Amino acid sequence: MYKRVLIKLSGEALGENGVLFDFVQIKRVAKALKALHDAGAQVAVVIGAGNIWRGRRGPAAGMNAVNADNMGMLGTAVNCIAMQDALEQLGLDARTMSAVPMHRFAETYVTADAVRHLQAGRVVLFACGIGCPAFSTDTTAALRAIEIGADAILLAKNIDGVYDDDPHINPAAKRLDDLTYEEAQRRNLKVMDEAAFILCKENNVQAVRVFGLDDPENIVRVAQGERLGSVVHP
Repeated sequence: MYKRVLIKLSGEALGENGVLFDFVQIKRVAKALKALHDAGAQVAVVIGAGNIWRGRRGPAAGMNAVNADNMGMLGTAVNCIAMQDALEQLGLDARTMSAVPMHRFAETYVTADAVRHLQAGRVVLFACGIGCPAFSTDTTAALRAIEIGADAILLAKNIDGVYDDDPHINPAAKRLDDLTYEEAQRRNLKVMDEAAFILCKENNVQAVRVFGLDDPENIVRVAQGERLGSVVHP
C-alpha cells in the first residue's frame, strides 16, 4: 500500500447529478478516506469545484478570466470545508489548508506544516488551487504531491479510467489501462492538463492512478494496489 497519497476528487462526483452537494456521497467518500487512513496511509486531498463553478464555461464565458478563476478557487475551499466536516463527524482529525490566506476558514498553506499534519495522522485538504488564476486543480494536485513527497496521485473521477476518446460521446472508445506520460501527451489524452503532465514528468512522479468514484471504496482498493482504472507513469 502507498504510504502517502495525494487524492484528487472531482467536484462533480460529490454533487447531486454533478451539481452542488450530495451529502450521502460526501459521507461515503469520507468513510473511504477514513478507511485508507486507518489502514496506515497518510492522506492528502485536492477537490475540484465543478459542482459549484465551471471556471470559464457556461455563464462564466463572458466574465473576466481572472475573476472567473478566482470564483473557482473559492469553490474548492467550500468543498474542502464540507469534506473536512464529514471527516470530523467520523472522528478523524482533518485540516483545510488554503493557498490564499483566509484565516477565518482555513490554515494558510505551508509545505512543512502540511507534512507535519500528515505525520501526526491528520487528513490534509488543499484549497484554492495554487493561489493563482489560470492553473487548474490538476496542476494543484501535481504540485502538492511533489511538495509533500506523495508516493502516488490518485485521480478519482466520474469516469473509470483513461480512454482514447470521450466515452460519453463515443461508445466505441477504449480504456487504456497502462501508459506513459509521453504517450498520454502525444495522443492528447485528457487525463490532466498540460501543466500537470509537465510537473509529473519532470519531477518523476511514479504513478498517477485514474479510476471511477462511483464506488468510493475504489479509493482504498487502488491505494492498496488493486489494478482498477488506468495508471500513467514515467
